[in-house]
Amino acid sequence: MSQAATFDLTGKIAIVTGASRGIGAEIAKLFALHGAHVVVSSRKQADCQSVVDAIVADGGSAEAVACHIGELEHIETLYAHVEKTHGRLHILVNNAATNPFYGHILDTDPSVFQKTVDVNIRGYFYMSTHGARLMARNGGGAIVNVASVNAVVPGPQQGIYSITKAAVISMTKAFAVECAEQGVRCNALLPGLTDTKFASVLVNTPAILKAALAHVPMRRVAQPSEMAGAALYLASDAASYTTGTVLNVDGGYLCV
Repeated sequence: MSQAATFDLTGKIAIVTGASRGIGAEIAKLFALHGAHVVVSSRKQADCQSVVDAIVADGGSAEAVACHIGELEHIETLYAHVEKTHGRLHILVNNAATNPFYGHILDTDPSVFQKTVDVNIRGYFYMSTHGARLMARNGGGAIVNVASVNAVVPGPQQGIYSITKAAVISMTKAFAVECAEQGVRCNALLPGLTDTKFASVLVNTPAILKAALAHVPMRRVAQPSEMAGAALYLASDAASYTTGTVLNVDGGYLCV
């Protein structure tokens, strides 16, 4: 196989969650550009369809399927659709996440704690178990878990979010070890500070942004598109011998 062909996703079915905007949307668009049929998923069908329309306009193949990964019945419905429609799955990108609380860790409300865990841990886990089973029945595949640099260095006032993202790293390694014999690879992507709606409170607050960039050697915020290439590598055959790894895309933040 040529070096160029290793990034070719032609004929592959990919699910990307949280794909209605930001990092997820850029990953979905890049996967489609490289030949995948992308199931664009997020909570709102209309928002997913907007990304699908952009992909199709560029000559790609995609469909919109709404799914709130914090709700287990939504996950069941998503996979029932994929299995009925396509009968197979090659790639899963767990990107959907929630961060409903900024504040001192001692002030974390139980309802906020539960919501964060339900989406960022339980949601990733059951998306992965369903995905890995379907992949294994068809020769294997790749799971990419989008975590965060907060998994390694907890973000200020982001305690429970950081805790759940640390759990995603452990989950990634557990799936990598236990699913390798089924041909399923699992890796984690750790974005640094990125200009998305999700991180808008950090990016758009000058004092917070200045303090954050003081710890980033490249001294700038990332664009969502800068995460997509890393996801493509981890999902493609270019990473065929890569599993259980954690790929930092953070402008050098974790080096400081």
